[in-house]
Amino acid sequence: MTENDQLLQHWGSARPLPTKWVSNSDRSFTVANVQPLNFSVELRRIVTDVVARVPLFAHINPSAILYTFTWSRTRSKYGLLARITPMRFAEGRVTKQVRGKLYQAQRYYVDGKELLYVFTCCLPRFLDQTFEEKWITIFHELYHIGQKFDGDLRRHDGRYKYHTHSQKGYDAEMGKQVRQYLAAHDDPSRFAFLHLTFDQLWAKHGGIYGVKVPRPRMIGISTLPERQP
Repeated sequence: MTENDQLLQHWGSARPLPTKWVSNSDRSFTVANVQPLNFSVELRRIVTDVVARVPLFAHINPSAILYTFTWSRTRSKYGLLARITPMRFAEGRVTKQVRGKLYQAQRYYVDGKELLYVFTCCLPRFLDQTFEEKWITIFHELYHIGQKFDGDLRRHDGRYKYHTHSQKGYDAEMGKQVRQYLAAHDDPSRFAFLHLTFDQLWAKHGGIYGVKVPRPRMIGISTLPERQP
């Protein structure tokens, strides 16, 4: 693998995005006449709908986000639920100098279009939340996306730059936004699957799968003048 292969990851018709089953080894994968649930597709549909309806997220371009999942090692409700991974450094920079060495963020492309964020849900844990908790998690992660939509995260003043001084207050505000969004929605069927738990969805669809790619990394490169987007 060349340095360029590490820095730039391309997927498309010749190299499709990798998908995996979200399962334990003892699960069967199909039910007759039922289409397995593509979690990544459903998550993208939800984000696209939220962005179109919630002014707080109007700066977000859903097509520049990659929707993925990671496995939760246990069914405990405690632990990672979801994360937004930025594909750029502060102010949308492609490179960053750390202790005199220059690093570049990996860059992901699908069908020639560069992706600026990776939205990852931890399954089954995310789907085992309540309906409202799932929505708060989604809004929570979307709010992390920087206002310029330049591949960087939203930053707050003070010590707690990503969640403000109170994560409880952060989630309370997201809950308020969620309730306003749901109350005004004219087509609840768009997010009906969020009413079901992981096991209920598996039983209904005969399987759940989604996109699963390695988490983007910083790659050390030659110490050269910093390259801009």
